[in-house]
Amino acid sequence: MSDTLTRVQALAAQRSVRISAHAYEELRNDSIRTRDVFLSLAMAHVVEDYPDYFLGPCVLVLQTDRDNRPIHVLWGIQKGQQ
Repeated sequence: MSDTLTRVQALAAQRSVRISAHAYEELRNDSIRTRDVFLSLAMAHVVEDYPDYFLGPCVLVLQTDRDNRPIHVLWGIQKGQQ
């Protein structure tokens, strides 16, 4: 597992995450509940990890929704955030 994903999971467990307007729009367009995204985060599989991205570390993962359909989620950590 990537360090970036581990950090994202810890931040999500602390409820210290924000969802962008773009992400809300994409979730709504695809009928995916935010709850599904958070519930399946623990079982996410890393597709690509970008620990040195200039805006802050981010990781593209494969997760599933409530119907076990695959969803890709890009999680990011703002530069300078612990």
